[in-house]
Amino acid sequence: MNKFIPVNEPLLAGNEKKYLNECIDTGWISSEGPFVKQFEESFAQRVDRKYGVSVANGSAALDIAIAALEIGAGDEVILPTFTIISCAAAVVRAGATPVLVDCDAMTWNMTASQIEAKITPRTKAIMVVHIYGLPVDMNPILKVARKHNIKIIEDAAEMIGQTYYGQPCGSFGDISTFSFYPNKHVTTGEGGMVLTNDSLLAERIQSLRNLCFQAKKRFVHEELGWNYRLSNLQAAIGVAQLERLEENIKKKRWIGEQYNKLLSDIVGLAKSVVATDYADNIYWVYGLILADDVGYDADEAMIRLRELGIGTRPFFWPMHEQPVFKKLGLFEGDVFPVSERIARRGFYIPSGLAINEDQICTVAAAVKKVLGT
Repeated sequence: MNKFIPVNEPLLAGNEKKYLNECIDTGWISSEGPFVKQFEESFAQRVDRKYGVSVANGSAALDIAIAALEIGAGDEVILPTFTIISCAAAVVRAGATPVLVDCDAMTWNMTASQIEAKITPRTKAIMVVHIYGLPVDMNPILKVARKHNIKIIEDAAEMIGQTYYGQPCGSFGDISTFSFYPNKHVTTGEGGMVLTNDSLLAERIQSLRNLCFQAKKRFVHEELGWNYRLSNLQAAIGVAQLERLEENIKKKRWIGEQYNKLLSDIVGLAKSVVATDYADNIYWVYGLILADDVGYDADEAMIRLRELGIGTRPFFWPMHEQPVFKKLGLFEGDVFPVSERIARRGFYIPSGLAINEDQICTVAAAVKKVLGT
C-alpha cells in the first residue's frame, strides 16, 4: 500500500537548522533576538513596504490591523464571504459589523463591482483577501476606496511572492497582513506579519503586539494590547525560508503545471485558472471544483480520495453560513450563490512544497479513479 500523501508538507531545506542553532548557542530565543528585526526588515523589503511588524500568527495580524485603524462599534468592514473565519472574526471581536460580498466564479476572489453597492456612511474599511493562487483585481477596488475615502486592509496570507501587474501582493493596502503557517510559501511554524508605509501606524502596530508597554513607564498602560510577539526561533526559520522564496515560487508553479497536464482530460472537473491579465497563478493550493452533474459533493470526493491514501482539504465555508455568526444574528437573509456552490463542490489536493513528481502522479491517478476517467 502506498504511503499516505498529506495535503501539505513543508520544505525546510535551507539554513533553518543553522540559524536555529545560532539562537540556541547565543541564548537569544525570545522576541528580543536579532533574527526578529532581520526577518521584519527583509520581508518588508520583499513586499515593497517601509515597515514590517512580526506577530504570533495571521489571525493576530488581522486583529492588530483592525485595532490599529481604530475600527470598532458602529463601523462596517466589507469583506468576502468566501474566506477563512479569521477575517470576519477580527471584525466581530472589535465590535464592528462585517458586510459580505460574493466571489467571482472563475478566480474565487471578491470583485469591485459588488463592493460599491455595499458602501454606507458607516463603512470604514474594505478587507481585501487574495484567495488560493490568484490575486484580487486590485485597481478597481483601490479606485472605489479612494472615491469613498475608505481604508484598505489587504490580507495577503496566501500570496507570499505573488504579484499584481508586477507589484507585490501585500503592497496595496493601508495595512497588509501575512501568515507564516506551515502551508505558506514562507513558514515560521506559526507566525504572521503586519506591514504598512505609515510610520505612525507602524508605531501603533508595534505597541499593540507588545501589550502596549510604554517606553518610560513600562507597566503603566494607556490601552489594552496583546502579547502577539514572534520569537527569535521562529524568525530564524523565517529568515532561512525567505532566502529560498524564489525557488519555492518556482516549485509551486511547477506543481500546478504538472497537475494541469495530468488532469487536463477529466470531464466534470473545473480547475484553478492558470492566469489572468494581471497575474499568473502561484498555486498556493491546487483547487478542484466538481461539475454540477457529478453525482456527489466535495465531502464524498474527499472521502473516496482518503481511502486511496490521498489527503485533501475542503474549500472555505462561507461566512454567512457559519453557525457561530448565525447565533449572533449576523448575515440574516444573505445569499451568495457562487461561494455557496464552490464551498460544497470544491476541495484541494496535495500541493505542499515537499511533494515530488511521483506523488503528484499518484494523486492525479487517484483523482481520475474517483471520477471514473
